[in-house]
Amino acid sequence: MPVAGLVPAARQEHVQADLLVRNAKVFTGDPGRPGARAVAIRDGRVAALGDDHDLAHLVGPGTRVVDALGRRVIPGLNDSHLHVIRGGLNYVLELRWDGVRSLRHALAMLREQAGRTPRGQWIRVVGGWTAEQFAERRMPTVAELNAAAPDTPVFVLHLYQSALMNRAAVRAAGFTRDTPDPRGGHIVRGRDGEPNGVLLAAPSALILYSTLAKAPTLDEADKRTSTRHFLRELNRFGLTSAVDAAGGFQNFPDDYATVVDLAGSGELSLRIAYHLFPQTAGQELADLKRWTETVKPGDGDEWLRLNGAGENLTWSAADFENFSEPRPELAEGYEAEFENAVRLLMENGWGFRLHATYDETIRRDLAVFERLAAEGLFPGGNRWLFDHAETVSADSLDRIAALGGALSVQNRMSFQGTAFRDRYGAEAAAHAPPVRAMLDRGLTVAAGTDATRVSSYNPWVALHWLVTGRTVGGTALHPAGNLIGRETALDLYTRGGARLTGEQDVKGSLREGWYGDLAILSDDFLTVPEDVIPEIESVLTVVGGRIVYASAEYEGLDEAVPPVSPEWSPVAHFGGCQSGARQASLVAEAVAESEQHRRWRVARGSTPETPPPFLDPCFEH
Repeated sequence: MPVAGLVPAARQEHVQADLLVRNAKVFTGDPGRPGARAVAIRDGRVAALGDDHDLAHLVGPGTRVVDALGRRVIPGLNDSHLHVIRGGLNYVLELRWDGVRSLRHALAMLREQAGRTPRGQWIRVVGGWTAEQFAERRMPTVAELNAAAPDTPVFVLHLYQSALMNRAAVRAAGFTRDTPDPRGGHIVRGRDGEPNGVLLAAPSALILYSTLAKAPTLDEADKRTSTRHFLRELNRFGLTSAVDAAGGFQNFPDDYATVVDLAGSGELSLRIAYHLFPQTAGQELADLKRWTETVKPGDGDEWLRLNGAGENLTWSAADFENFSEPRPELAEGYEAEFENAVRLLMENGWGFRLHATYDETIRRDLAVFERLAAEGLFPGGNRWLFDHAETVSADSLDRIAALGGALSVQNRMSFQGTAFRDRYGAEAAAHAPPVRAMLDRGLTVAAGTDATRVSSYNPWVALHWLVTGRTVGGTALHPAGNLIGRETALDLYTRGGARLTGEQDVKGSLREGWYGDLAILSDDFLTVPEDVIPEIESVLTVVGGRIVYASAEYEGLDEAVPPVSPEWSPVAHFGGCQSGARQASLVAEAVAESEQHRRWRVARGSTPETPPPFLDPCFEH
């Protein structure tokens, strides 16, 4: 166990550190002191950085000393756009295909889960995957879902583009030949007029959301356990903070009650800054007005705090990002209601974030802001930003800069990039979004994933996209001119998120007096080959001096969490995101089992010792 190597100095017990990480390659994120060999944390904050010898005097009888074994240490990651609250409430109900490398294996997971899922419950595969990641380079078919789970409802969400449902799920959702298509959505039907199990966002994803919402939910106790396990799963990848972007079907305050409860009992293992998102069209201004009168940005503490409104302020101003469909045309005249919402927020000191995929949307929003700027409301000191901004133009970037805005970019192109390129062309895809141009203008830019229903919550997939411009299937989209270096990418994933929440003076770097949030990495992000980056995990994650995740040599040093509940949960059996190491292990186990089965059949005489040369070995098993 690498937790020794320094002798306690009892004579200086009054200044001892609570935790000392030594023998490390520390990337501090601080340009004034970019590197160190050791980090000491006391009372939740960084007490000192330096060499092992420099910090030896901080070791006392109560100091936990962790030997990093020469590994890379970084500031804790901060996902600036993660639906962490909603994700936590559902995590243990979801079968995750994140990182699964073959459709054959994905369907095997589904088939196995069908055998343990009780009657009345659904199997749901909700985000974090795309057909490009599979060796077969295709999506499953409805027929394959029916074969894998004939009686258990199965709902498979594919990005914000479509969903597949088996026969049992179609019945459970109540779809019939008489069910009308919702606005912006399409229920695909067979020759007989009956729903065939395919739902299309055309282009609105609300049909996907509303159908998923028909599935059973967890009780309050299991929501609590589910959220704790989801936060632990995020800690596994070195995440110590996230900015929650709210989202559809996330009501305030009801759906925030679980994280509020965990914060109150000191059981959060991730710092969360959250937003409030009006849920009902036509009621948005009333909701915003009520919130501005009862709560305010900054309410909370360093673990859970309100950051502002969004990512929608009014439903009429929201565009949709199904790149398999044409760009949506927003309604004429939405600006009047939208302007009232923005004015209300700015006059009450609220910041906000806006979902805006296309430059056409961004230009119309900016025109509203510029009218309000004439009244002195922009740049009024309130933090505001555009999310996504895949097709934002150079002119719009200049206007955002003039109005004091920021941007949060996500790696949706890791999963949707091929569909975008096929619709808009390689030149447009090369600058979707134009991260380099944003940075060249000095804009505040932060990075995130938009997990859990589009991209995977694995931040290393996003970091890989930032530095390579490649999709999860290996398709190169971005030229060198729109790529950024690894240290810059880390800055977007650490200090970038802190800037969006006004915490840039306490979070995002390892400096004395700043939060004691760090991760010891399995592989050195700054030096490993590019194709290794998505496989990186944290072997030890620290938030506020607490060890919240530990694996490898450090297993058992982290805080305990209750067992996954319910027992039939997919997470209890498969875990969450399937990392490269886990997938390699599964492949090795499958090969070993197949060979053992082959030898059993040879012994019984049901198969020859040596297969005929014309037989494809893929079909032996």
